[in-house]
Amino acid sequence: MFRSEYADVPAVEEPIHDAVLGHAAERGDAPALVDGVDGTTLTYAQLDLFHRRLAAALAEAGLRKGDVLALHSPNTIAFPTVFYGATRAGASVTTVHPLATPEEFAKQLRDSSARWIVTVSPLLDAARQAAELAGGVREIFVCDQAPGHRSLADLLSGSAPEPQVDIDPVEDVAALPYSSGTTGVPKGVMLTHRSIATNLAQLSPAMPMGPGDRILAVLPFFHIYGLTALMNAPLRQGATVVVLPRFELDTFLAAIQEHRITGLYVAPPIVLALAKHPAVAEYDLSSLEYIICSAAPLDASLAAACSARLGLPPVGQAYGMTELSPGTHVVPLSAQDAPPGTVGKLVAGTEMRIVSLDDPGKDLGVGEPGEIVVRGPQVMKGYLGRPDATAAMIDPDGWLHTGDVGHVDADGWLFVVDRVKELIKYKGFQVAPAELEALLLTHPGIADAAVIGAYNEDHNEVPHAFVVRQPSAAGLSEGEVMMHVAERVAPYKRVRLVTFIDAVPRAASGKILRRELRGLS
Repeated sequence: MFRSEYADVPAVEEPIHDAVLGHAAERGDAPALVDGVDGTTLTYAQLDLFHRRLAAALAEAGLRKGDVLALHSPNTIAFPTVFYGATRAGASVTTVHPLATPEEFAKQLRDSSARWIVTVSPLLDAARQAAELAGGVREIFVCDQAPGHRSLADLLSGSAPEPQVDIDPVEDVAALPYSSGTTGVPKGVMLTHRSIATNLAQLSPAMPMGPGDRILAVLPFFHIYGLTALMNAPLRQGATVVVLPRFELDTFLAAIQEHRITGLYVAPPIVLALAKHPAVAEYDLSSLEYIICSAAPLDASLAAACSARLGLPPVGQAYGMTELSPGTHVVPLSAQDAPPGTVGKLVAGTEMRIVSLDDPGKDLGVGEPGEIVVRGPQVMKGYLGRPDATAAMIDPDGWLHTGDVGHVDADGWLFVVDRVKELIKYKGFQVAPAELEALLLTHPGIADAAVIGAYNEDHNEVPHAFVVRQPSAAGLSEGEVMMHVAERVAPYKRVRLVTFIDAVPRAASGKILRRELRGLS
């Protein structure tokens, strides 16, 4: 068993809005949230006042403890006000992908029993259709303005008293994000106030932030990574969050330059752009002090190319999953000795085992790859309404089986190889798609790549690469791609099928949507 080298942190048994905003009022006019496009700013005092007023208005509208509110919005400076206002009123917040179809949205509304929706006017048609399909929705509010719907400004102008709700942080669900669905049907992940708040305390020794730090929120708040690293963590510690609604490279780079961003929390596609895209050279990114990458595997050589180009310390990584609130490992910002490719060390109060893929009852030691299993106060309460799925994920002793394959070195650094279900079995040999993807990206003619297992005419599973050519490499051939890999790996790892595509399909978190690629193979 592997244990964190950090001192344990006591469980944070308080509501998430108090855990994050407990010192907001005393921070006064310090900027909490800044719109990265138009510069609109919310101070900490305003955020404290607004989320309390919103809680009062939601309670007056009829929202009660135990209700579920669906927050359906891109990143805006209003998003945190809605999230904390809803939890203060006693609701659980289920965050919805802004690009969800009405049918997908309706499934989430039905599964979560959501009775309230907060959206933005450009997404209102989808929200209305979803509400009609699902039934049971009492009211749809908008953050901006739309005829026939109460706006955030309308709600904040009310004079109802702030509700006094008795919240049990141990049992009550604060956030109900839905797992990505890349490995099955999306499921509601029940994260309690305590699990989220305690995870923030676990992460803070390795990821300190404070007044004067400026964090760029480009990854979506609706995803647990963005919710934690870009909203809860910086606001808890008094940093300023500069908000962008989506990733567009020039807007992103301009925001770093204009707002003098100090820290980036990103996914691998953004690291790839920072390392390779010519537009990066046109902006002043000298304010950056560090980059942390998570949500999907990041190749060590790509990380090194990014940090070298920007003149930064090595790009650090972190590891976790929605079901873990989400963090279990991080490369500390102060680390000078982190080996390339590691996703970090265990955060405070967390235990880990590496178990054999062939015999899950057998624990493995240093350097031996197996499934990563984790235990700690950040483990989810379970999947909503799915006791069998919960039991398959969390064993009777509280160990959560991540489905990820990794190994630990003698100093406690974790290296993630791939997903158990995504490993390719070529004639009995295990091939990790992430390893081949990283290798493909070293080719100067390849802009992006993804690898899945596909069956050939002999019914053997083989590595199938989907490749995006660089604009300057229109003549790149399948043979050249296969040779680039073949010269650098053992024979059983060679890419044996190549398909050229315009873009690699990815979730908002940066994870490759391999199921979409399987539809092309």
